[in-house]
Formats: sequence, structure tokens, C-alpha cells
Amino acid sequence: MSDDALSFRPMSAADLDAVLKIEYAAFSHPWTRGIFQDALNSYDCWLMFLGSQQVGHGVINVILDEAHLLNITVKPENQGCGLGLRLLEHLMRRAAELNARECFLEVRASNQAAYRLYERYGFNEIGRRRDYYPAVGGREDALVMACTLLD
Repeated sequence: MSDDALSFRPMSAADLDAVLKIEYAAFSHPWTRGIFQDALNSYDCWLMFLGSQQVGHGVINVILDEAHLLNITVKPENQGCGLGLRLLEHLMRRAAELNARECFLEVRASNQAAYRLYERYGFNEIGRRRDYYPAVGGREDALVMACTLLD
């Protein structure tokens, strides 16, 4: 995959149908249209394209010098080839541009692929939130991870 094939642009309300299609394909408990609409009003929301095809999206919230990664999603058929890392790198650059010094996130305890991605980027596990996520047949713990952002 060449770098010039990959691009990013801010998400807009007109993108929500395409975003939701990817979100619902990727997750058992996806964000809803209402959550994305609220995010567009409050957070930094991005789309990732491979050529002209939308292949992912991400949402970060930056308050003062602290960022929180709220959503990072790669289209299921495009997973496993490094796009998640590229999207994460883009979102962390954006957080740094917005003067964040540290980023936090929650990840499902069962989501080992995402956990490894975050670890590879430089996130460390710092805690656990019990029963944080809805899950099939109940609730699931979230692992809390943090990463120092560099200029």
C-alpha cells in the first residue's frame, strides 16, 4: 500500500450513512447515528480513505492537554494490513496539534487485536473498568490504556 493512496479528511454530517455502514459491520455494539451527531458537534472526527474508498474513521476528544481516543474503526475487509495503525498515528498527530500531551483510551478486554495495536503504538495498560461495555449476554470489562504524546 503506497502512502499516496491513503488520505484523511474531517468527518461531516453528510458522511454519517457511510460511517454507520462501516461502524455496524465492524462492531457488535456500534455507535449510533445520535452518538456520531453529538461527536461531530464536540470532538475531532476523521475519515480515512484508501484511494477513493472510505475504509475507516476515528474520533478524539481533547480537553486542555489530555486527549481521549473515543472511536477508531477500520472496515472489516480492510483490517489486518496496517490501516488501524495508520489511522491511530493520524489521530495522535491531531491530538498533539491540539496541544494534548497524553492520550487515554478504553478497549474491550476481549479485543486482543486492538490491544496489540495500541501497545505497538506505545500505549500502556494503566487500569480496568469493570463491566464498562455492553456485551452479548451481559457486560465486559474495559482495559484503560495511556500514552504520552511527543511533538
